[in-house]
Amino acid sequence: MSANVKTEEQILQDMLNNISNIYEKSVGYLTYDITKTNAIELAKVYQYALSIANLRLVKDLSGDDLTARVYDNKGTVRKVATKAKVVLALEGTGKIQKGDLFSTANNIQFISLETKPITEIGSILAECTQSGVIGMVGANSITQIPITLPGFTEVTNPNASYDGFEEETDEALKQRYYDALRNPITSNNQAHFIYWAKSVTGVGNAKVIPLWNGDLTVKVIIIDSNMQPASADLVNTVQEYIDPKGEYDSNTNTWSLWGTGTGQSAIGNYCSVVSAIAKNIDIACSISKDNGYSDEEIKANISNKITEYLKEIAFSTIVNYVSNAKVISLILSANGVLDVQNVKVNGSINNNVIIGEEEVAVMGTVTLL
Repeated sequence: MSANVKTEEQILQDMLNNISNIYEKSVGYLTYDITKTNAIELAKVYQYALSIANLRLVKDLSGDDLTARVYDNKGTVRKVATKAKVVLALEGTGKIQKGDLFSTANNIQFISLETKPITEIGSILAECTQSGVIGMVGANSITQIPITLPGFTEVTNPNASYDGFEEETDEALKQRYYDALRNPITSNNQAHFIYWAKSVTGVGNAKVIPLWNGDLTVKVIIIDSNMQPASADLVNTVQEYIDPKGEYDSNTNTWSLWGTGTGQSAIGNYCSVVSAIAKNIDIACSISKDNGYSDEEIKANISNKITEYLKEIAFSTIVNYVSNAKVISLILSANGVLDVQNVKVNGSINNNVIIGEEEVAVMGTVTLL
């Protein structure tokens, strides 16, 4: 609590001290009782005044108050949750209607985004009915047709779903707000390109490589909000926002819009947006395991621990490697692991794994030797 905010007891004592000692101020006497009741109410006024004062400080805000304040102060908009998309492969002959449902075995549902006739085999674009990472499912996991669709016998998703993101957290929103304050944004400097990229829903972080392909060229490398390589759709969205390329003319080898200033970037700048390249981190180790844990459970626990660590260091400006020592400590902290030996990170026992400028480390496989 702020030193300027008095507690009920402090208020009471200060008020009693301001009353002449010719009056009896002991507990139970009228002077004390009246002063006590005033102190109770004044303490509430102090707390209310503190809450009003705190509204000026972004660090003390949350939820809708934070959303409104950072927008008013800096024009920073909280990113909304998005629904994961997926391409579904179907077998059968008939017509898929927009709104038809498909699901995983554990009833995560996806809804068709298009009406499309299919003969024997075909594909459609679908979207999860729920927002957030719940819709991020692996390949070949959408196999159910909850309501019979005449003529169709099988459905699956050859590839994992993509671009399902949670609403931006208070912490992430504050960080973007503070980044905008601490890194002055001037016309088309590096901070400006990063700001533009990170303002797009689904982008978790961004890097800028200036003059990467000659004068007036800028490369923006992005990862998504799950700290994974960005999807083609997300890359295209960021590209369109910063510097739309438009249509390519093969006769003149030019794009119709690129570098014309039709996006956020200034006229004459040529910005290429790309996804970071995944660098798989594969772990192999020998462990002593606790009773009651299967190998699969332990591998999942190790994978989860290391995944969170990789998210923390993704696109870090300080650390450009995966620490071998950190990996060992995370394995030891995983539920079910009593001890570990012979830890290999990407085949190496003692070396850190360097992450390239355009790479992002992602969790690979866990092998128990």
